[in-house]
Amino acid sequence: MSHTMQAAVVEQFGQPLELRTLEIPSPGPGQILVKTEACGVCHTDLHAAHGDWPVKPKLPFIPGHEGIGLVVAMGEGVTAVKLGDRVGVPWLHSACGHCEHCMAAWETVCAEAQFGGYTKNGGFAEYIVADPNYVAHIPAGLSAIEAAPLICAGVTSYKGLKETGARPGQWVVISGIGGLGHLAVQYAKAMGLHVCAVDIDDGKLAHATQLGADAVVNARVGDPVVAVRQATGGGAHGVLITAPSLAAFKQGVGMTRKRGTCVLVGLPPGDLPTPLFDVVADCITIRGSFVGTRQDMAEALAFAAEGKVKADIELQPLSAINQVFERLEQGEVPSRVVIDFH
Repeated sequence: MSHTMQAAVVEQFGQPLELRTLEIPSPGPGQILVKTEACGVCHTDLHAAHGDWPVKPKLPFIPGHEGIGLVVAMGEGVTAVKLGDRVGVPWLHSACGHCEHCMAAWETVCAEAQFGGYTKNGGFAEYIVADPNYVAHIPAGLSAIEAAPLICAGVTSYKGLKETGARPGQWVVISGIGGLGHLAVQYAKAMGLHVCAVDIDDGKLAHATQLGADAVVNARVGDPVVAVRQATGGGAHGVLITAPSLAAFKQGVGMTRKRGTCVLVGLPPGDLPTPLFDVVADCITIRGSFVGTRQDMAEALAFAAEGKVKADIELQPLSAINQVFERLEQGEVPSRVVIDFH
């Protein structure tokens, strides 16, 4: 076997990724090496490559946190996976395992957490070093390509819906029907929720209807808050904001029913002005939700393995990564792009 691999590398923030030939890394004690079969592309990869967030990755680095592949080598002391297992290397690359958050099974907010494609090299490469205790276990019957979007977009939207606290038969608003939102609609229907989809693109709203949305609202036409309140009989019990747009966040609070919960998972830059009187008088909860725990991941993948959730996928080679990033920036990716390494 060759000792080198192809990888797309961020050398400078805001510059196109460089396709490089690198040494294949070797797994140390307690680590595994995964041969990448597929890796989804997420809006977060764009933020990483641009250095948009307060804590920046160290340059150079390899983005990608939806990498799926086969375990091909293991360091000593690994028991959580076997050679040949199909695993996903997600955004939560690893955590400490012993802080108050890890002890409470909230490893996603561990202060020592490492992040795939951010603080650790990720899936835009033919091989990935991973922590076997934090990889996703891909159920039989799900291909690598089908699984890729689920280990970030899928688990994030599923966990966000859980965090709204909405019960079967209640209304949820899903704002932004992109990579996360089109999966959120399917998870919500599988969970027995009524769905009102909100977007600024009629094509995406038509897609939401095909996926089972009970109502759709175009946020560019009239006042979307009024339209949602009418459609849901007074606002939704849960609102999930996936759109990377501050306007969507502002509207989301207004779309929330009294005593409802508005969950934020999109990450536009900036601050959220909150209408304090409405939030207090209507007893509204505003809650951030960040990816999902390993248990959330297992549940999110199980829905897909049962055929209840399927990402819309467009395949691209690694060599097209810069064109994909440009389209993502322009909002011209109707579904989830997955890089195919086969």
